[in-house]
Amino acid sequence: MTVHFIGAGPGAPDLIALRGWRVLQRAPVVLYAGSLVPEALVATARAEAPVIDTSALTLDAIVAEIAAADARGDDVARLHSGDPALYGAIAEQMRRLDALGIAYEVVPGVPAYAAAAAALKTELTLPEVAQTVILTRTATRATDMPPGEDLASLAASRATLAIHLSITNLAAVVRDLTPAYGADCPVVVAYRVSWPDQLILRGTLATIRDTVKAAGITRTALILVGRVLDATDFKDSALYDPAHSHVLRKSSLPRAKRGGG
Repeated sequence: MTVHFIGAGPGAPDLIALRGWRVLQRAPVVLYAGSLVPEALVATARAEAPVIDTSALTLDAIVAEIAAADARGDDVARLHSGDPALYGAIAEQMRRLDALGIAYEVVPGVPAYAAAAAALKTELTLPEVAQTVILTRTATRATDMPPGEDLASLAASRATLAIHLSITNLAAVVRDLTPAYGADCPVVVAYRVSWPDQLILRGTLATIRDTVKAAGITRTALILVGRVLDATDFKDSALYDPAHSHVLRKSSLPRAKRGGG
């Protein structure tokens, strides 16, 4: 018996990885986070398989369902939104399964920030604009941030930021980032990206709060911040530059013509 922690992707049923979908098709038991995993995806499970929405369950109750499946010798498909490695709350479940001696594996999925970049048709890293993406969140009543991981500290990098679980803290996001990024820095709020009701809001640190308030968005939204979001005048990557050599391609230009401008 094995528990398969599966990244179900950002919302669109066809954005689950093929490996995860195949596990879902054959699993005798399915547990899923109903608040973020679409019904259309779990509807593809075996007709006889119990499909349990865990959004209202406690950790103890979830582990009890898994332990019962283990006693029957039934595999479990445990679906989490996005990629389970990022804010997936799987570590605490795996710790319990280790204690019980129950085997498990993790199947990666498409994270929300990747789906948002695809919807925007943009790269989150551009030469000489940003070569770092920071995946983070802000403190809430349920979860504090460790020392040094507050937005004001991270802002010193001026990296592209993908800020999760923080749309209700948007005022603090703007306050903490504006000194380093500038009030004119582009911001995108991606609401329920890849779902049928997806909404992409664009603005700057100076304008995004009013835009989000007007749209009435209070949950299930990712905040992207960085100069890459509106960059057009950036240097081409060296990867396809004819003057650049690498292990798979020799330079097609004479040595004298390489380099410079």
